[in-house]
Amino acid sequence: MISRRTALRTGGLALAGTALAASIPAVAEATEGPVTAARTFDTIVVGAGLAGLTAARELRKQGRQVLLLEARDRIGGRTWTDTFNGYEIERGGAWVDPRQPHVWRELSRYALPIIADAGPERVLMPTLTGFAEYDPVEAYTRQGELFTPFFEGSRDYFPSPYQPFTREDLLAPLDRLSLRDRLDQLAYAPQDEIRMTSTTALYGSPTKRGAMTQLAHWWALAGWNYEGFSGVNTYRMGNGTASLANAILADGKPQLVLNSPVASVTQVNGRVKVTTRTGVTYTAAEVIMAVPVNVWKNIAFSPALPTANRTATAQGYGVPRQKKLWLDLADPSDRFIAEAPEGYSITIMGRMNENAPVVAFSVNPALDVTSHAQVQAAVREIMPGATLRGYTVTNWEADEFSLGGPAFRQPFQLTKLHRAISRPLGQVKFCGDDLALGWGGYMDGAIESGLRAAGSPTLSPSPQAPNSRGLVGPAVSRRTYRSMIGL
Repeated sequence: MISRRTALRTGGLALAGTALAASIPAVAEATEGPVTAARTFDTIVVGAGLAGLTAARELRKQGRQVLLLEARDRIGGRTWTDTFNGYEIERGGAWVDPRQPHVWRELSRYALPIIADAGPERVLMPTLTGFAEYDPVEAYTRQGELFTPFFEGSRDYFPSPYQPFTREDLLAPLDRLSLRDRLDQLAYAPQDEIRMTSTTALYGSPTKRGAMTQLAHWWALAGWNYEGFSGVNTYRMGNGTASLANAILADGKPQLVLNSPVASVTQVNGRVKVTTRTGVTYTAAEVIMAVPVNVWKNIAFSPALPTANRTATAQGYGVPRQKKLWLDLADPSDRFIAEAPEGYSITIMGRMNENAPVVAFSVNPALDVTSHAQVQAAVREIMPGATLRGYTVTNWEADEFSLGGPAFRQPFQLTKLHRAISRPLGQVKFCGDDLALGWGGYMDGAIESGLRAAGSPTLSPSPQAPNSRGLVGPAVSRRTYRSMIGL
């Protein structure tokens, strides 16, 4: 999601403890074909996204022989630095924040430069009669007033955000609620609700699919306030997310094999055999599966995945239908954010920096992103005078090694599936941003999960300080809580 923090902040950029001038580390040597020497390792990591790269590095520092298998012809997973019209873009994850301790620590470790988006000069918001233009501070001050009640009580059911099951007695009854259910409970006026569904539709895809507890978890991680929640997509890596992936790889120096999709993972006599689609087999004492939950169903596991894992991969954890577009627009040429209510072809778009392309997101399955005419029509639904000169799009759901966008859970998946699917299956462990206990759906969550899978001692962020009752913040009123769970 495009950040609104820049519209609200009044001070300058302060990045304590982070170097702002550094070169990209050299990439470790990689093998792009089958390994011709020994095919036996201490650990095989499947997937070279940030979770797999982190796990491989940590295991290498423990003295392990590590093979890192990647299905694509590049590292990074659902982060992917590319160019469009000579401008550096991110086709996947892009933003980082000081509130995300794992990724922030990695950026400091490698002294990678961080920059902040300039932010919008104006904001277009939906009304019952069309779109209206607002001053950014006015627009997002009102958004904060609308979203804050949505998360009432989250200090109690998520008192320790990195330990999300601390108050499972409060959390479990709420985990059945979709984002749509929560909107219905609050019964916003129509002119207010349509201003919220750009967010709920983008992540829920659609609103009735996504879990209220997922969005509330992010709210808690961001400090239980709108400024933090809306601002976590403000800072970017100055040399792209590829700079972080390359730095982790160069530091760990695992044996990397690209273009190697895994077909099967078989445990036999205390060893694990991993076979690629081309028939090459590698063996190890353990395997770490650092691929999206959605992809598990396309890999043959022996013994078979437990019921919870099969349920999760069948239901899907990654956001479906979400497409990220970069647009070359003529008129407007200024910095703006435009948000549209659920049902529009584009849910949000904006230009956050001078002379940059416009980034846009769509979750509408009816939009044919291969059609220039349809994409231009989608833009003109919101900005009638805009002219689309060109564009590029990434559809993560169509990517066979992702089958969906970033993690966003559905109702019941947190309390009924999340812990179970994170448990090892014999000598096979699982990790990825889908499985994070903190920032699931973000780079921070991927790194956290990779650290956890490798048993790293650097895992734990600073916990929230409890009050005298062992909770953080005031208790939610009994009336509010009962209304949320439908009593």
